[in-house]
Amino acid sequence: MNEDVVTRLRAAGCVFAEDEAELLALAVKDATEPSRLLETLVRRRCAGEPLEHVVGWAEFCGLRIAVGPGVFVPRRRSEYLVELALELGRAARVAVDLCCGSAPFATVLASRLANVEVHAADLDAAQLAYARQNLAGRGHIHEGDLYEALPQRLRGSVDLLVVNAPYVPTDAIATLPAEARDFEPLESLDGGADGLAVHRRIAEGAPQWLAPRGHLLIETTEVQAETMLAAFGQAGLKAWIAQDQELEATVVVGRQPGSAD
Repeated sequence: MNEDVVTRLRAAGCVFAEDEAELLALAVKDATEPSRLLETLVRRRCAGEPLEHVVGWAEFCGLRIAVGPGVFVPRRRSEYLVELALELGRAARVAVDLCCGSAPFATVLASRLANVEVHAADLDAAQLAYARQNLAGRGHIHEGDLYEALPQRLRGSVDLLVVNAPYVPTDAIATLPAEARDFEPLESLDGGADGLAVHRRIAEGAPQWLAPRGHLLIETTEVQAETMLAAFGQAGLKAWIAQDQELEATVVVGRQPGSAD
């Protein structure tokens, strides 16, 4: 291990400097000029850029998700939402990853659910370029504002609607870690005055797109969960809150009524 790299990373505030040094070394091992590239990557990391942006990928549910500058980095807590979706959607025929970013949710669903038609949608063309790379032809990519991006043929047929929309209140953006605040798209973080502006729009429109007994899963915070629970109920969905204390993850789940209800 390059001890100089470890020392520089530690001085820059990287808590897991040894692990990060190993990842940076791996990222340059096949380069034509590895020493020069390593120096560039170390400088970027020491300047505060997220490690995932520097090495070009983030680990998510056991997969490598391609990311880069200007892309929202999937969080480990979001793995809980995906695991819930996999449990609820074992027989899903259509799954949609809304506000997909680099499409980590869609990528995992496409790799672990059999016979599922996967769609991913986002407003950000730059992030959708990474979504295409991650899905690698295993799903459909759509650019546009929430449901407006989706093909009309999907109305009433979505079995799984998974969402990690922005939910940080505008006034709280300044309190985020610099890695997120300075290097990730503001549109992927800022959820409006109480953080739930996009969430409400998603809940309101979901019944038009969900199949009978289809599920909407949306990540939020423990503080915001009750508000979203009420919004799901107002939209006509049977809703509940699911939490994982270890991951500090909170997901509000809604189910579209079916003929058997």
